[in-house]
Amino acid sequence: MNEENLLNKLHSELNKKGAYDEQKTTRISNLEKSLGTNDNVDFKYNVYLKLYNEYKSFNFDKAFNYATKLQEVGHLNHDQAKIAYGKIKLGFILLSSGMFKETFDSLKTVQVNLLSTEAKKEYYLITARTYYDLADFTKDNYYSPIYNKSAGQYIDSALSLYAVNSFEYLYYNGLKFLKAGDKEKAIINFEKLLNVKDYKLSDHQFAVTASTLSDIFIQNQQRDKAINLLMLAAIADVKSSTKEAAALGNLAQLLHQRGDVDDAYIFIKAAMDDATYYGARQRKIQMGAILPLIASKRINNVEEQRRALFFYASLLTALAIILVVFAVIIYKQLRKIKIADKIILEANHNLQETIHKLDEANKIKEEYIGYYFNLISEYIEKLEKFKRSVDNKLITKRYDDIRFLVDNINLKKEREELFVNFDRAFLKIFPNFVPSFNTMFIPENQVSLLPNQLLNTDLRIFSLIRLGITDTEKIAHILGYSVNTIYNYKARLKCKSLIPNDDFEDAIMTIKAV
Repeated sequence: MNEENLLNKLHSELNKKGAYDEQKTTRISNLEKSLGTNDNVDFKYNVYLKLYNEYKSFNFDKAFNYATKLQEVGHLNHDQAKIAYGKIKLGFILLSSGMFKETFDSLKTVQVNLLSTEAKKEYYLITARTYYDLADFTKDNYYSPIYNKSAGQYIDSALSLYAVNSFEYLYYNGLKFLKAGDKEKAIINFEKLLNVKDYKLSDHQFAVTASTLSDIFIQNQQRDKAINLLMLAAIADVKSSTKEAAALGNLAQLLHQRGDVDDAYIFIKAAMDDATYYGARQRKIQMGAILPLIASKRINNVEEQRRALFFYASLLTALAIILVVFAVIIYKQLRKIKIADKIILEANHNLQETIHKLDEANKIKEEYIGYYFNLISEYIEKLEKFKRSVDNKLITKRYDDIRFLVDNINLKKEREELFVNFDRAFLKIFPNFVPSFNTMFIPENQVSLLPNQLLNTDLRIFSLIRLGITDTEKIAHILGYSVNTIYNYKARLKCKSLIPNDDFEDAIMTIKAV
């Protein structure tokens, strides 16, 4: 796979980082839940060990906690072997955090003769790694060779316990060659692990091997090979949810040196996030030292691009000053046109709104003028009949009949008929008023009308408001109620509405006429 494909693959895997982490946290959660299902000490010890292995490259504090619990179980059972094994596990975590003194303090108290063969392997390898890391940290001509020599001795002790074709034998033998300065033999060991499919390396083993081999290529100034290996290692780290890893950070440095600042910044940010999540002090310090350099280079690149653009823009300005002047003039004219267009559009919009309101008002006026002319005509006709009847009875002095006529005037019926006529006229203009009104309430609070009933008092109050009659006193006078009664009707409905009280009447005004 070429570098471009590897780079795309790495970006793709980083985008899936959350999914990989979620798979790991699900496994961890299931293990932690199982602790509550069995009180057997040996069972808990085995679960603690599994949790430690999940956390050791994922979260420092959690791994530290379970390494401590392994020792607690050993103390509880008076099992010195378990105590010693817990100290080895603790040593690995302390080393990952760059705490060399604490690592040695933990490892020096381990009674090696009590350890099983597998535990001895871990003890020797971790001790060797501690000396190697201390030598790299010290980087001087006196102490570093001493530390490397001690590390080599522990490596030899570990290798004597491993099969010669195992991953651990090939990797740590290669590491010993590398630290001793024999890069060729180291490369042979590491490439054998990466190229031979029979080894079936885990993602973490692959990442460690590829990352270590990349260090050799960096020293040999073979940066392209180192970059490819670091991308492969970083992909494996992401897939295994390894937070305590150096591949992304080292890759960011190489890309930064090569001038690929944008990718370098993305990767160093991801590496810093991993270091922060893991909680490793040393790794956070390392990433924290690199991040500002890459970020500043990124800013400098942007500034350089800006300066270059400014330089070329200045040249073009000097060569084309006339065009600039014309551009300014055109810009001003366009700006004026845009302002004028905006004013015209706003005016047009307002005009359309006004026209719509006028159309609606005209329709209302037409309907209600006709309605009231008909109504007034009917009442004038009734008054004329009533007047003629009264006149006739006055002439004939039939006063009792006049009393009878007056008593037969049913004002309540007349008012009800007035309301029915009003309802018909209103619903002709606003046929959707009732359903629109009900949408402002939950179903149980919606207005229900009796059969053949057009509007009720609640609806008439707000139909008058929709017509523009907002004065409560006028509404009360029209409907024949007291002002307080109208206030109560309005308050009761507004409290039940889905719309805030202050906005309710505005919502009524949005109900459209046909």
